[in-house]
Amino acid sequence: MVSKPHTDEVYRPKRVPKKPISFSIQLNEEQKLAKDVILNNTITLLAGAAGSGKTLLACNVALDGLFRRQYDKIIITRPTVSKEEIGFLPGDMREKMDPWVQPIYQNFYTLYGKDKMQKYLDGGQIEIVPVSFMRGRTFLDSIVIVDEAQNVTHEQMEMIASRLGLRSKMIICGDAHQIDLRKKSDSGFKFLYKASKKIKNLEAITLRKNHREPIVEDILEYYKEEQDKRPNTILSGSRLN
Repeated sequence: MVSKPHTDEVYRPKRVPKKPISFSIQLNEEQKLAKDVILNNTITLLAGAAGSGKTLLACNVALDGLFRRQYDKIIITRPTVSKEEIGFLPGDMREKMDPWVQPIYQNFYTLYGKDKMQKYLDGGQIEIVPVSFMRGRTFLDSIVIVDEAQNVTHEQMEMIASRLGLRSKMIICGDAHQIDLRKKSDSGFKFLYKASKKIKNLEAITLRKNHREPIVEDILEYYKEEQDKRPNTILSGSRLN
């Protein structure tokens, strides 16, 4: 009697690149220090003014972890339109969210090239999940980027943070000076930033170096000074990306 071949699956460890991942843009010293903090914590809140490189750093960490087989997926989420109503928009979920996640895509392309990144987007290893679609999800073996988190409410932030499953990491990017909510006190980002002092493996850091033209930093500082003088004027609703 001829014996059948053994068909049990044999566990094969994931192949991890031996060399450092080569990105088109290198992190500066401030970002490298921040990356170490992110790698050593489960959830990190990454604050900083417009142009401080928050999203670029988050994308660097996420791609590094994906390429090194530390994570199976990159999950991207961010607040979108009023009340998160995007169902009326044409296309599938990626196409509906495209206008809001373009800054993240651009950072991916800048770091690793558009053609190379497209296969990860098409292959589902990078998933776009609107905030309103996160409820009920659990992200295992994933790294989650929450962008523009200053416009996430307390209720949303609690829900987002509780989606994190085993062997996963979350990076929450935001700028407390760009809150577009009607009441700035509704921002869950500021609340969780303060909570980092009391919760283990939750860390908060602020990037201070400007990566855009020097005049941008001067303009932002001027707006901040004027806003502090007149908190109830139209300046308090300024929107910068």
